[in-house]
Amino acid sequence: MSVYACQKSTNARSLIIFAKKPFPGMVKTRLSPPLSEEDAALLYSCMLADTLTTARRVERGSTVLFFQAEQGAAAYFLSLAPDMESYPQMGADLGERLNSAFRDRFECGCTEVVIIGSDSPDLPPEYISRAFDLLADELVDLVLGPAEDGGYYLMGLKTIRDGLFSGIPWSSGDVFAATVNRAKDAGLRMSFLPVWHDIDSAADLNRQELLDPQSPARMTRAFLNGHTFIKQQDSGN
Repeated sequence: MSVYACQKSTNARSLIIFAKKPFPGMVKTRLSPPLSEEDAALLYSCMLADTLTTARRVERGSTVLFFQAEQGAAAYFLSLAPDMESYPQMGADLGERLNSAFRDRFECGCTEVVIIGSDSPDLPPEYISRAFDLLADELVDLVLGPAEDGGYYLMGLKTIRDGLFSGIPWSSGDVFAATVNRAKDAGLRMSFLPVWHDIDSAADLNRQELLDPQSPARMTRAFLNGHTFIKQQDSGN
């Protein structure tokens, strides 16, 4: 039974967003320097806003926020996205939190569930739509979007198996490979999206994809364009 007392879904499809409250010193810590802790938090708030905008452009059922349980987080996300359900993440590590969120959506009546984070603000919404389309195939149980750093930016499931999130070396470059191996062991049939990227390091702040006016990351781009010192420092000027 769902621990979240969720609203019974009338949609077969659900998009989950994992997020944090943008508190200085708690988000995007690898970006300080070149950013101050306050600016890193402001950047993250822009990334989160862009992610929510992208989610609203994907007409694929309900969207639900699962946030890290911190002081004031529930009120923050209720104010930020009153049009979305929001719940605290449950679990001791990322694997347990992912497992809990997926199980919640399935127990609430969803049959195709996709999860993304908030570290890829320029993720094309077409990738999310494609994930749902792939899950509609009776020969696909799991969809993964591999990230350049060896993790993944998206996971989609229509069933969950014990052990899928166990023993994964989180925060390493082996997350994607280990997840694929766990999925094979569990007998899940997989399909894959194109490789994409997260914003994790200072080098990522100068990605041309982010600065492209056609990118969906409008808020993130505006923030980066207002911090030209990032480019100057990166080039050694």
